[in-house]
Amino acid sequence: MNYWCERLWQPSGIRDRVLVTVGEGGTIDTLSIMDRVPSDAYRLSGLVFPGFANVHSHAFHRALRGRTHGGGGTFWTWRERMYALAGRLDPDGYLALARAVYAEMAVAGVSCVGEFHYVHHAAGGVRYEDPNVMAQALRQAAADAGIRMTLLDTCYLAGGIDTPVSPEQQRFSDGTVDAWSERVAALRPDATMRVGAAIHSVRAVPRADLPAVAASDVHWPLHVHLSEQPAENEACLAAYGRTPTELLAEAGALSPRTTAVHATHLSTSDIELLGGTGTGACLCPTTEADLADGIGPARELADAGCPISLGSDQHAVVDPLAEARALEHGERLRTGRRGRFTPAELGVALTSAGHASLGWPGTHADLVAVRTDSVRTAGCEPDQVLLAATASDVHTVVVGGRIVARDGHHERLGDVGRLLTAEIGRLW
Repeated sequence: MNYWCERLWQPSGIRDRVLVTVGEGGTIDTLSIMDRVPSDAYRLSGLVFPGFANVHSHAFHRALRGRTHGGGGTFWTWRERMYALAGRLDPDGYLALARAVYAEMAVAGVSCVGEFHYVHHAAGGVRYEDPNVMAQALRQAAADAGIRMTLLDTCYLAGGIDTPVSPEQQRFSDGTVDAWSERVAALRPDATMRVGAAIHSVRAVPRADLPAVAASDVHWPLHVHLSEQPAENEACLAAYGRTPTELLAEAGALSPRTTAVHATHLSTSDIELLGGTGTGACLCPTTEADLADGIGPARELADAGCPISLGSDQHAVVDPLAEARALEHGERLRTGRRGRFTPAELGVALTSAGHASLGWPGTHADLVAVRTDSVRTAGCEPDQVLLAATASDVHTVVVGGRIVARDGHHERLGDVGRLLTAEIGRLW
C-alpha cells in the first residue's frame, strides 16, 4: 500500500501533499508531491512523522507503573521492588507481558525498540534448556506487536564494584564474560530483530571484563547505563580513580556505535570524551524524573558531538512525544532558558538518531500520523505540533509499509489497555 500524507515532517521542514510509495521489503521507494490522493493510496491526515524509535526499554518494568510511589524513597529503594518483579518472570509470562508492552508502544507511534535485556536465566541463575529462551520471548513479542527490535543483550556479572551478585541478581548473570559471550553468539538476527551488546554499568561489569564486552562484535550497537546516579560515580572514583566515562574510554568502549544511556551526572571532561568519540546519548526524561535521577546536560552533550536519542526505560509513560517535550522542558528547568532544542532537533532525536543508535538506519516505510485538530494540537503551527501533541493524538501507525495501529487500537492485538490489564494482573 502507498500513503498520501497531508503534511510530512522532515528535518529540513514540513512538506505538503506528499505521496510515499512503498517498495519491496517495506522500504520507501519514492517521495513525490501530488495534489490529490491517488486511488491506490491510503490518506494520512494531520502531520506525519517517520516512525519513532524507543532506544531504551526494559519491557518488564512496565508492570511497576503506579506501584512504587508509596512512602517515597530513592532509585535504590525502587530497585528492590524491581528485583521482586523480575523474580516472577518466566518465558511464557515474559512473552505475554512484553507483547502487551510493545503493542502499547506501537499504538503510540514506536516502530523500533531497543530492549536492554538482562533477565537471562531462571531463579538462582539456573540456565534454561535453551539459554536464550527469554531473548526469544522478546523477539516473538516484538514480531507479534508488529515492530522491529534491537536486542541489546546485557552483560551483568557483579552486584556492585568488588561485590558479588545478590540472590535477586543471580538470574541476570552468566557468571563470566566468556560465558556471556558464548551465549550471545548463539543469537541470530532476522528481518525484524537485530542483535547488540550492552554493558549494564561499570557497577555490574568488572573493569577487567569491560574490553571483552566492548569488542564482542564491532558491527553491533553497544549500549551502557552511564552515570545515572551520583553513587555510581563516587564508587567508581573510589575504586579506580576514574569516572565511569573515563573507565569506559580506557576499555575502548566509547565510539560512534556506542550509546550512553542516561548520562546524567557528568563532568566537563566526561562530556568532552563522549563527544570526541562520537558516542551517542540516550536520555529517558520521564524515567529520570520518576526515579529522581536528575536532569542531564543534554545540550552540552549535543554541542560536544553526541547524537541525542530518547527512550522510555521503565515505561512510567509510553509516549514518545512526551519524552521529546520533556527533553526540552528539562533543559528549560535546568538553565532558565527556552528553545534549548529546536522542534526539528527534537524530531531527529525521536526518529533518525534513535534508529541509527539501534543499528537500523535506512528507509523503512514507517509513518506516524498525528492529529492537528485535537484539543491539544488545534491552532498549533505545524512545525511546533511536537511540543503540544501526545500519544493520544497518534491516529495511524505504519511499520514497514503496513498499518499496525489505528486510533489507539492495535490492528492485530486489539484493545491494548485490556491486554496490559490482563498480563500485569497475572504477575501481581
